[in-house]
Amino acid sequence: MSSAGAYRHLFTPLRLGPVTVTNRVLFSAHLTNYATHGVPTEQHAAYYEARAIGGAGLIITEEHSTHPTDWPYEKLIHGFHPEVVEGYRRITERVHAHGVPIFAQINHNGGQASSMYSRLPVWAPSPVPDPLFREVPKAVEEHEIREIIDGYALVSAHCMAGGFDGIELQCSHSSIVRGFLSPATNHRTDAYGGSLANRARLLLELVDAVRSTIGADKALGVRICGDELIEGGTTIDDAVAIARMVEATGQVDYINTSIGVATATLYMIEASMQIPPGYAMFIPSAIRAAVDLPVVGVGRFKDPLQADRALADGLCDMVGVVRGQIADPDFAAKARSGHASDIRTCLSCNQECVGRMGLNRWLGCIENPRTGKESVPLPAPRRHKKVVVVGGGPGGLQAAVTAAERGHQVVLLERHVRLGGQAHVAAIVPSRAEFFDIARNLIAAAKREGVEIRTGVDATAATIRGEAPDAVVVATGARPLRPWWAGDDGRVVDVRDVLEGRAHPEGRVVVVDELGFHQATSVAELLADRGCVVEIVTNGMVVGQDLGVTLDMETWNVKAHDRGIVQSTDLVPMGVSRPGDEGPITLSLQHHPTGTDEERICDWVVCAVHQQAEDSLFHELRNEPFEVHRVGDCVSPRRAHAAVIEGQRVAVNL
Repeated sequence: MSSAGAYRHLFTPLRLGPVTVTNRVLFSAHLTNYATHGVPTEQHAAYYEARAIGGAGLIITEEHSTHPTDWPYEKLIHGFHPEVVEGYRRITERVHAHGVPIFAQINHNGGQASSMYSRLPVWAPSPVPDPLFREVPKAVEEHEIREIIDGYALVSAHCMAGGFDGIELQCSHSSIVRGFLSPATNHRTDAYGGSLANRARLLLELVDAVRSTIGADKALGVRICGDELIEGGTTIDDAVAIARMVEATGQVDYINTSIGVATATLYMIEASMQIPPGYAMFIPSAIRAAVDLPVVGVGRFKDPLQADRALADGLCDMVGVVRGQIADPDFAAKARSGHASDIRTCLSCNQECVGRMGLNRWLGCIENPRTGKESVPLPAPRRHKKVVVVGGGPGGLQAAVTAAERGHQVVLLERHVRLGGQAHVAAIVPSRAEFFDIARNLIAAAKREGVEIRTGVDATAATIRGEAPDAVVVATGARPLRPWWAGDDGRVVDVRDVLEGRAHPEGRVVVVDELGFHQATSVAELLADRGCVVEIVTNGMVVGQDLGVTLDMETWNVKAHDRGIVQSTDLVPMGVSRPGDEGPITLSLQHHPTGTDEERICDWVVCAVHQQAEDSLFHELRNEPFEVHRVGDCVSPRRAHAAVIEGQRVAVNL
């Protein structure tokens, strides 16, 4: 179907005060870590421009700090410095060139911060430490509140000089304004504390100050939290009342929404695939019923049909699609042109977006190796070649797609009858089923680009030579590696043996987690659902410790508790023994902090341990007269993002 005919509402215009957007797809504010020395960069400009080219109806930038006391993370844009204006102009000119309006979100993070970078006390309404930063903030005095308001006005003026079409006040998940609004963090007894009207005083004063600065011909929006999901925090009833107060000012053009608190309930703000899509839509729905202003809804929208249904059901007036447009900047354009099936759908895995930034790196995407690198031009192909790719996992598929996009003739050989590699294995667990989208999207792209795909082919050096290639990309992955302590007991198996159906553990199962990610927790969940009594032991301090980076730890712990899965830490496997083929296994463990020995009596042991690169074919081909490259796990076993990045990198340089 061509144009926007499949969507009744998504591609209709919407008026936000003085600004009219051509469609309802919003690229909402989110952190990128692209700033350098507090100023926006060419990386920002290219990133936002790509989403403007891709058809977003409106772009709202990441937050711009309004005061020197607010520096919660290193690569924050310091909007109070006049040096930012030049970078603002670069961003807005690039976005405006494609007919898309762009707003700036401005904010002071308040007590949800640290003094590590600023070397100044953290400011907040009350001295209530944040559960992540664990720093007691300074309760701001009234003259400091005036300073905060002046800071918002100053940054608004910088944004106007920088060419933005509007301002959004971040009063939601990480903001000093949220801190004032919430009874959990506002314990004041002056005019800014106590009743909701008093707690909202700062917000309303900021609305006045910013509107006075930007004038009537620019848009002003307010983003509020609908439910903090913490004890004694803001609830949906509070949020509705706040929205009414905001509307009553007559100075605000739209209301954006959010759920949760960064950092206490961050896993609900940037929800992983463990949380169902649209989970937060009760918030804009309730607010929309109470006010006449346009209301934005958010909540893990993966495809345009979900967004259109939310609009059709009257839940919101505009839909925030962040990770969907991080994964595919052409999200809106593909939907509008009738090519929604070509959208590279977000996995909600959080590995390269949320997780990467949590490690103080710039934002990327596990599916899109160009995310964050839009400002880096790709070299032109030197000449068109015949390329043979061996292996149909994420790395091989990405290499094949990129090579074909760049004009090469590509043949992909996969020994299994299905494509997807270990992405298929990971997605066997029901709660991780969306992970297979990484392969599904690449398979569809390979077919569109004319890649010749042959499955069920066991590629050898001889068969590859028979293809007469100019270049070969080996992406043969990795195989399970039996740990030294496992011996030859048939009931000590790898996690892949279980997920791929070669082993069927029953009874008491111990899962050994040496990887600290989804492998152990996924198989434990699956086995518990099959009726096994499961314990996970790990040599780390926490089972699945990297789940914290992707915001999966909270949901994992809930599931583990519900299923009775025991989690035991600081334990190193030392060996297994079994008196007979049918008896129980004794797993010997050492508690490494103390050197004491422990044992577990069980029926099966499942190993989530490091794999071994399957690189034999690469070494066989190294002396052939054609180019030979390898990518992904056959270089060294890692996670999927490494395979995708390497597949793209090799193909670009063919």
